[in-house]
Amino acid sequence: MKKTKSNIEAKQSLKASLSRRSFMSKTVLAAGAISIVPRHVLGKGFVAPSDKVNLGYIGLGKQSITLSNAFLANTDEAQIVAGSDVWTTKNEWFKAHVNKLYADKRNQKEYNGLTVTGNYLEVLDRDDIDAVIVATPDHWHAIQAIGAMEAGKHVYCEKPLTLKIQEGIDMVKTVKKTGKVLQTGSMQRSWATFQKATEMVRNGHLGDIKKVLVNVGDPAIPFNMKSEPIPSQVDWNQWCGPAPMLPYNERLSPSESAAFFPDWRLFSETGGGILTDWGAHMFDIAQWGLGMDRSGPVKFVPPTDKNAVRGMQMFYENGIEMVHEDFGRGWGVRFIGTKGNLDISRSYLETDPASILKSQVTDKEGLKSRGNHYQNWIDAIKNDTPLISDVEIGHRSATVGNICNIGYQLGRTLEWDPKKEKFIGDSEANKMKSRKSRKY
Repeated sequence: MKKTKSNIEAKQSLKASLSRRSFMSKTVLAAGAISIVPRHVLGKGFVAPSDKVNLGYIGLGKQSITLSNAFLANTDEAQIVAGSDVWTTKNEWFKAHVNKLYADKRNQKEYNGLTVTGNYLEVLDRDDIDAVIVATPDHWHAIQAIGAMEAGKHVYCEKPLTLKIQEGIDMVKTVKKTGKVLQTGSMQRSWATFQKATEMVRNGHLGDIKKVLVNVGDPAIPFNMKSEPIPSQVDWNQWCGPAPMLPYNERLSPSESAAFFPDWRLFSETGGGILTDWGAHMFDIAQWGLGMDRSGPVKFVPPTDKNAVRGMQMFYENGIEMVHEDFGRGWGVRFIGTKGNLDISRSYLETDPASILKSQVTDKEGLKSRGNHYQNWIDAIKNDTPLISDVEIGHRSATVGNICNIGYQLGRTLEWDPKKEKFIGDSEANKMKSRKSRKY
């Protein structure tokens, strides 16, 4: 994929200031490259610093704290060494948080192994960083993930993987071109209840699936918040980045001390609404259960009421219908088959009749052997083992939500070709697959 002009210009502006440090880091790394000691020589349970995957975090909001805790709790084979955010206070907050985690884990008085920066390109420029976690708002995902892979880094990217369909197509191409490992942050795929549910569906315990109901939130809306003074601690131009230059509002991008999650995900300029935010979880489970990880629906039929926020009907080529519908149990999925139904969410796994749930389930895909979501990514990087949520899976699940947003906006039936990844006979919809990036 051709890099965006803005990304190239940003890299050129950093070149002079980074050249000396890049030379020094490369020299040091070259001198120390022969000191890597294989794990099996050191004994079981011990991981040498030279054998760990060095991680850089891009986007240091609330999700970065969740992910830093998750990687420390779930793998000893990764080391967080850098972080980057356009908020100076979030940089310092993340640095203090992670350094304390490592100090406590190692029973040390203090730990100072983490560096932070206001420009994520400095993280990508470092040769000692093997992989990055992208936890920025959706409008930045593709640019940063693609830039990271082109810089030789593996990527863990938060869901939904992309804001626009074309971005996902480009990310899939970049993985193939670079050979880098990209895990989508759809961690429900690593949870035992969701694994059991989808195994039951795929193994025929419900009979033939006729319909699937997916309840997630509303489609995206244009930004509509009032303007507030921009805090001095944030580079607002860089936060907006490729998106339009939006007015600042605390709900859109709060400081690290805020007790609420930010609302950027509600607006079409920076997110896909809760439709894609939770759809990347629940449409993902529907796709998985139906065996459609590399495909998707071929027809999207919006409700006749253009103001409706539920009711999008989706049809797969095999005739199975999926509906964006509230079936009264919170965010979740209901599979409806000829032998019974199955409801799955983060708080329940139930079948009707109940006896179906007692059926013996065979782990045909070896999911349990892949471990937790975070170790699974590290294993794939180090040992070339299968990912549980690779770039194609994340892209296809995000595409379902992205097309729903287009369908709700246009208010007409859309015919989709999942092989060519194009709308059939609808030039306006095809233009909405991508966006024009602002110069920043």
